[in-house]
Amino acid sequence: MAEASRWHRGGTSIHNLHYRKEVQITTTLQELLLYFIFLINLCILTFGMVNPHMYYLNKVMSSLFLDTYIPDDERTNFKSIRSITDFWKFMEGPLLDGLYWDSWYNNQKLYDLKNSSRIYYENILLGVPRVRQLKVRNNTCKVYSSFQSLMSECYDKYTSENEDLSDFGLRLDSEWKYSTSNTNSPWHWGFVGVYGNGGYIFTLSKSKSETKNKFIDLRLNSWITRGTRVIFIDFSLYNANVNLFCIIRLVAEFPATGGILTSWQLYSVKLLRYVSYYDYFIASCEITFCIFLFVFTTQELKKMKEFKTDYFKSIWNWLELLLLLLCFMAVSFYTYCNMQIFLLLGQLLKSTEKYPDFYFLAYWHIYYNNIIAITIFFAWIKVDDFSTFQNSIFAQFRIVLGDFNFAGIQQANRILGPIYFITFIFFVFFVLLNMFLAIINDTYSEVKADYSIGRRPDFELGKMLKKSYQNALEKLKLRKSQKNEDKNIGDLAEQPRRENFDENEIQRAEQMKKWKERLEKKYYSTETQDDYQPVTQQEFRELFLYTVELEKELHYINSKLNGVMRKLSALQY
Repeated sequence: MAEASRWHRGGTSIHNLHYRKEVQITTTLQELLLYFIFLINLCILTFGMVNPHMYYLNKVMSSLFLDTYIPDDERTNFKSIRSITDFWKFMEGPLLDGLYWDSWYNNQKLYDLKNSSRIYYENILLGVPRVRQLKVRNNTCKVYSSFQSLMSECYDKYTSENEDLSDFGLRLDSEWKYSTSNTNSPWHWGFVGVYGNGGYIFTLSKSKSETKNKFIDLRLNSWITRGTRVIFIDFSLYNANVNLFCIIRLVAEFPATGGILTSWQLYSVKLLRYVSYYDYFIASCEITFCIFLFVFTTQELKKMKEFKTDYFKSIWNWLELLLLLLCFMAVSFYTYCNMQIFLLLGQLLKSTEKYPDFYFLAYWHIYYNNIIAITIFFAWIKVDDFSTFQNSIFAQFRIVLGDFNFAGIQQANRILGPIYFITFIFFVFFVLLNMFLAIINDTYSEVKADYSIGRRPDFELGKMLKKSYQNALEKLKLRKSQKNEDKNIGDLAEQPRRENFDENEIQRAEQMKKWKERLEKKYYSTETQDDYQPVTQQEFRELFLYTVELEKELHYINSKLNGVMRKLSALQY
């Protein structure tokens, strides 16, 4: 009693221990449930802002402007342009035909085209497209003295220091005069350079014929020169059927090496977020996400206050901090994007005769999507294989099997695409596959060690079945008792063995008996063997020969037993 009383007074009672354990289990389950709800909410937000129509809209526009061949040349489209001549053919051919849809397929007027053009009859061309060129000055690089007599001009690669700001050509309109940028659009990261805003700019006309004449005039007056380093073609569309904006940028780079490198960016984004009832449901999930963020931040702050420096010794705590940081970045991006959309969208749609710079809005909206994607990756992609959730699952299985389209992944995003691919391959092949091989190797080593120290499989089940079968035969009087039968069989078997075997066979049998005794003494001894005794090559050969001889003996005994069973059956009848 005194012992029990002291336990209750000085220590923790058994009842309190059980109570604390129950509280801990309950708290853990509550936290798991809370985090599970957070994951579901985050998944709804992530997949709710992505629409499969985004992929299909990009696909349609890519087919129209990138894959359409120029007239009289079925081998050249925008993707395969390699010369200035091909570039002008594209401008006067596929680009014009893709931007201006004047009539229905039966040549009848379908819409009032005074204020807008409708690509594929469903996508409104917002404002007018814009063409922009950046150049570098002459003599921005030095020619080796021995070649100065052959080449007096030298145009280096594009940099802000080498950029040409002077007027050139006809010096009449804006396309011949340098214009500074009045937008907040980010610089463009191309194949051979990073290009700023501004440049030699002109906007297209609402009329297809006027635009074509403009292109011809620029071509005849050499608007593209040796100093040209990049040309941007920008325009924006809106599809009211799916409530999506498509911002398109076609880029032709003219590197210092000569030739043309083409690239493109097609961003389908949902700038008008709250239109349908489903959009308002997503809005409620966004509010819930902010509440979760506040709760998790409070919890982590309490942990940091309680554990102090020990808090940062756990890798899981660092992962929690990373997740919270990404969540705050996502909220910041979302707030900034929506503020810019609210401030700029109305201004961009006021004038239909100007170029509306939606590229700025699309750029930050895409970065917001990327932050959300990284966030959900740490809490738990935009080519054809990843156009839907189901396709992405099977695409990753195909990557495991070696069937993947890396060029498409890289084309979707030059940074996140390769990062995703390398990360997935690393974890699947170099981690999981190596773990699988390690398990197999470890199991093989254990089995090999067991056989080396003399451990044999125990077939107790087979022995039990055999014994039950023999007992049943004895009770049915179909066979004699085990002792008598062993004696009789031994007498019957021993006599023909001595009579039918020659001297060499008897010597082999005696040799096999010696092998058996020596092997059993070394490997099957009942004494505990602590030292590891590897099997030598000679011992392995002897063991193999012993197995062969043993097989012969088993065949012989089996034939004799069959003969005995036939005799017993004959005696029964």
